[in-house]
Amino acid sequence: MKATDISNPEYFHKVVDCQYACPAHTPVPEYIRLIGQRRYSDAYMVNWESNVFPGVLGRTCDRPCEPACRRGRVDEEPVAICRLKRVAADYKDDANIDARMPVIPAKKNGKRVALIGAGPASLTVARDLMPLGYEIDLYDENAKGGGFMRSQIPSFRLPEKVLDQEVDYVLDMGVTKIFNTRVESLREILDKQYDAVFVGTGAPKGKDLRIPGREEADASVHIGINWLESVAFEHQDSIGKKVIIVGGGNTAMDCCRTAKRIGGEEVTVTVRSTYEAMKASPWEKDDTLAEGIPILANHSPREFIVEDGKLVAMTFNVVESSYDENGKRTIKETGEIVTVECTDAIMAIGQDNAFPWIERDIGVEFGDWDMPVVNKQTFQSTNEKVFFGGDAAFGPENIITAVAHGHQAAISIDLFLNGESVRDARPAPGTNLVSTKMGIHEWAYDSQVIDDDRQASAHLPVDQALASRKIESELGFSPEVAFTEAERCLNCDVQTVFVEEKCIECDACTDICPTNCITFTPNAEEGGLRAKLTAPSLNKEQDLYVSEDLPTGRVMVKDEDVCLHCGLCAERCPTSAWDMQKYLYTVTKAGNEPAPILVEQTKGRSKQEQAA
Repeated sequence: MKATDISNPEYFHKVVDCQYACPAHTPVPEYIRLIGQRRYSDAYMVNWESNVFPGVLGRTCDRPCEPACRRGRVDEEPVAICRLKRVAADYKDDANIDARMPVIPAKKNGKRVALIGAGPASLTVARDLMPLGYEIDLYDENAKGGGFMRSQIPSFRLPEKVLDQEVDYVLDMGVTKIFNTRVESLREILDKQYDAVFVGTGAPKGKDLRIPGREEADASVHIGINWLESVAFEHQDSIGKKVIIVGGGNTAMDCCRTAKRIGGEEVTVTVRSTYEAMKASPWEKDDTLAEGIPILANHSPREFIVEDGKLVAMTFNVVESSYDENGKRTIKETGEIVTVECTDAIMAIGQDNAFPWIERDIGVEFGDWDMPVVNKQTFQSTNEKVFFGGDAAFGPENIITAVAHGHQAAISIDLFLNGESVRDARPAPGTNLVSTKMGIHEWAYDSQVIDDDRQASAHLPVDQALASRKIESELGFSPEVAFTEAERCLNCDVQTVFVEEKCIECDACTDICPTNCITFTPNAEEGGLRAKLTAPSLNKEQDLYVSEDLPTGRVMVKDEDVCLHCGLCAERCPTSAWDMQKYLYTVTKAGNEPAPILVEQTKGRSKQEQAA
């Protein structure tokens, strides 16, 4: 194998599993260490620069970082990354954060940009472009910004004050709010002579279920995302006593828990798949079951039963799921039919994009599933002035993905409006690699690796949580619990850097490595090399760290997948051929603006942080 080029910014980025898995590439270990130091405002700003909505995401993120977390390979469960993000938001000093918001130039650059839809993607575009002097008009049909974060996430999961604060951080930059205005024609927007238009309208069309009895039961059948929006905006404040939710995703979990809070006494979730294969996040399923809501798996909707013009029940075919060698699922009916009584049924079986307001003769091409043709790198459509992001670009995803789209679309808009190539002129990421050595056997981070159970987040007692849909049910971590959880982080952004010229091939590092991830061996092709390491390297998705040839003709090979970043190799090495160096990777924003992640050491924590 060729020697590893650690100057490639993506090499060590990939080793920081949590950050690499995050669509917005938030520097996770960096902010977790700050939380461990109780520097909550600093931790918040590290998050905000990357993901824009730390308080929102700390409660609602789909957590792609956690399955990737290295701690999950040591203990059974990963670090509670998402809930630690919430800690930064809960205990930050608001005045400190206000003072650290970007400075917005009074003199504008003469370019006008329209954002359609006030959800996370559009707000991220505004957040990145406003400091560069753009004039931003933000259109939304509702009275407040936030998009589906406001309309589809219940207040008992995301309090309105948390959402308002983080939406306002962006709007208060001077964004022109054109709210209570539904855009009915993209042509009309283009005719207003905007220099660029960003479409971030989400996937606003909930799917319906067309089975016998649907039309007759229409008054009592609700589309999940529409129903959640009606509740959120207080158009609806009650529901019948017996409610069936059809669907197994997070929207279904939100619907059933909301129904339980506004009058539903017997609320039941039904899903065609097995319980294990449900699309809902495991923690959402746990919260649903904790509130006494049963989940009936392997139930496929058959018919709505209507008597005297009223919905009284639904029938279901009980099914079995099987999977072939490619993971393709086949559903087979068992012959058993189950009847479940209900007064209302809520369909939470997915959502689609809907673009009836975009004319088909203005240069925006549409492809499969009537989706716009959008470049996945630049987010530019076939009309060079029109960009898409979030669910509107490629279909339903989640908040953190919408934020990532927004950052990249803002880069493209800025490049386009400055006459540069939206593909070839994209800025490189910001990187920094610095030694953490403080003494002969002392490092600037806690490197002890011990078994340490994941901390549980506190919840309100169920009876109190169900008393109101506006009471937050999960309480989050106390500062003490947050510290304990932060200590579980293995600091996988602190990299083992090997210097061939200093190595005397004593093999002391191989003796002390707790996971046998270091091997000195003759070089070979990758497949053969992986097989003959001290501990065979099984995960081919993670790279091997291979040195240049050493004096004996061997090479040092390190399996990055199982390294615990404990630093024992560096401590044991008699010649300092190993060093533990902290690697910071940040996504550069529009205008080639690096994220100010290198937080200055403050003279002291704020009074609020000290009190926490």
